[in-house]
Amino acid sequence: MQIILTALMIALNLFSAYLGVMALFTFKRRKPYPQAAPSARFAVVIPARNEECVVGKLIARLWEQTYPRALFDVYVAVNNCTDRTAEVARAAGAKVIACEGEVKCKGDVLHQAIAALMPLGYDAFAFFDADNLPDRQFLARINDAFCAGERVCKGRLKAGNAANSWVAGGYGLYHALMEWTYSRPHSAAGFSSNLVGTGFAAHREVFEALGGWNTSSMCEDTEFAAQCTRIGYRVAWVPEALSYDEQVERFGVSLRQRRRWCAGMVQAARRMTADMFRPSCPRRGMARDFGMLFVISHTAPLATIVMALLLPFQSPLMWLLSGAGLLLSYAGLALVALLLCVLGGYPVARMGATVAMFPIFMASWVPLQVMALFVPVRRWSAIEHSGQPDAEAGEDDAGEEGGALRRQNAL
Repeated sequence: MQIILTALMIALNLFSAYLGVMALFTFKRRKPYPQAAPSARFAVVIPARNEECVVGKLIARLWEQTYPRALFDVYVAVNNCTDRTAEVARAAGAKVIACEGEVKCKGDVLHQAIAALMPLGYDAFAFFDADNLPDRQFLARINDAFCAGERVCKGRLKAGNAANSWVAGGYGLYHALMEWTYSRPHSAAGFSSNLVGTGFAAHREVFEALGGWNTSSMCEDTEFAAQCTRIGYRVAWVPEALSYDEQVERFGVSLRQRRRWCAGMVQAARRMTADMFRPSCPRRGMARDFGMLFVISHTAPLATIVMALLLPFQSPLMWLLSGAGLLLSYAGLALVALLLCVLGGYPVARMGATVAMFPIFMASWVPLQVMALFVPVRRWSAIEHSGQPDAEAGEDDAGEEGGALRRQNAL
């Protein structure tokens, strides 16, 4: 039995090793998209549920874009609101789309928003959560990518409140980790970046091909990215298009949020995995590369379960070595956290608690991923936002953030 379980664990971990190999492409030098004259007419879409505390600040930041004001409009798609989100949005100058009927998840909101906006002739759609603060050049840099031929673009995401708690900082370092081990290398290899559900944009051509926004899982961003990749549109990574996100600051709320993400990933995987490996995919290599995300969403937690089943077979010496290995892993992840602070442009001096607790933050994903295989999450639960500090956002390319971004683009 021990031999069988060991062989099974090795086999399951081989799928994760694929991502490790692909991560080597992070060292491939990239060239920013050439700056182009403003041409795309954008509809900026903000799904909002009880976001009166933050949506006005986001809309005000959007009006500060360097992109010509005549070439974009802002829409707030309100749903299930019991506060003044719609009134605040209108007062800030946005247009409001009132979602009708039952809305179970963010994908339902985006379905209605895109259906309402497609007839209005916009060239492209940019998407932000209500708690975001985009860099003032966000739309200009996305326009550059569209002019270069891209059709789905993911911008760079930072935690605007990373120094407020070790949990918020953990999210920030996690985003930096995914940027350097997935978005950057897979894009450099000619494949798709993944989408995080904010700070991205898609050309109307994509929605014409897909028949609108038609995701059904709790992980609408990854499902949408898979749908695009399935029909031959890659998700381009555009790090010059930067936005700041307000992250959860309490660990308990973080567990609830990330449990929903993990469950949504499993939902999307069960809907989309077979499609990603069909010979009919226009760009089969790209589709299969993205499909590996869905495969690993199952094989990685299964490998964890098999590893747990192997524990009773371990000798006292192996238990001792395992304990030593855990301590070394903890120290190694803390060192990785320090590196991610530098790569992500976060102030190391203010991130001490995050660096020390980052191994705990990463380890907490494991039970959530295992639970997602067996316990579905069927309803989208709101996360309260209070707003992120201006001091962390909107510095354009100045100071520490600008230097970090320039160093990243030079590599």
